[in-house]
Amino acid sequence: MEKTWNNKAWFLVLPVLVLVAFSAVIPLMTVVNYSVQDTFGNNQFFWNGTDWFTQVLHSDRFWAALQRNLIFSLLILALEIPLGIFIALNMPKSGIGVPVCLVLMALPLLIPWNVVGTIWQVFGRNDIGLFGYYINAIGIDYNYVQDPLDAWVTIIIMDVWHWTSLVVLLCYAGLVSIPDAFYQAAKIDGASRWAVFRYIQLPKMKRVLLIAVLLRFMDSFMIYTEPFVVTGGGPGNSTTFLSIDLVKTALGQFDLGPAAAMSLIYFLIILLLSWVFYTVMTSHDAEN
Repeated sequence: MEKTWNNKAWFLVLPVLVLVAFSAVIPLMTVVNYSVQDTFGNNQFFWNGTDWFTQVLHSDRFWAALQRNLIFSLLILALEIPLGIFIALNMPKSGIGVPVCLVLMALPLLIPWNVVGTIWQVFGRNDIGLFGYYINAIGIDYNYVQDPLDAWVTIIIMDVWHWTSLVVLLCYAGLVSIPDAFYQAAKIDGASRWAVFRYIQLPKMKRVLLIAVLLRFMDSFMIYTEPFVVTGGGPGNSTTFLSIDLVKTALGQFDLGPAAAMSLIYFLIILLLSWVFYTVMTSHDAEN
């Protein structure tokens, strides 16, 4: 019997396609247009080819910002993924503690990014901020406005506080899906806590860990609002990531051509690295 297709279903998808076109495709085409053209003003453009891309790729400023981005993302993954797994493993699986822990974990995720930056901007100050005041009170010379290392410590702690909850919730979702029979069998076999984690819990969390790694990498690599509010990219250029440098180029200097080229290179880097993460983790999962 030949299967019939109902093409009317495409009308249900049409609003989504229109929305995506206006919110993503058309702006992307505009960026591509600016990246290959130049202007003398009066809205008169002429073909510039790949000159803007060459200029960006030969810029020490671009590579320095990219290096800072990569270091920041790797530090975030190295801290938040193990910490998220540890917290999820120690959360209660039943009783009144479950909703309490879930609400507490979700609270940081509900705070807008600019508010998070403002909170930590005040929190880290030496005069009125609790964090900055007590760090200096114990004898550590801390000033995130003047010291690049202190600025990095501040934004890393801020990001860990803000986004570790996402990793926790994803890992917890993977843990609660494990049937009790697995734990009962491990208990009968006399398996250690590490063996239970290695052979039961970790394999069940691999899928959600893949999602957590991809989400946290992409978000940390695109971070803008929080470090901009806290440090403004300083002191100096020590916390000027690609996103901040891109905004400075586009809005501060109004160099739309180089900014457009940089944004496309930025997008391709995120796409490539996310594909590498996905390929490595899925291929390792297939081997096991």
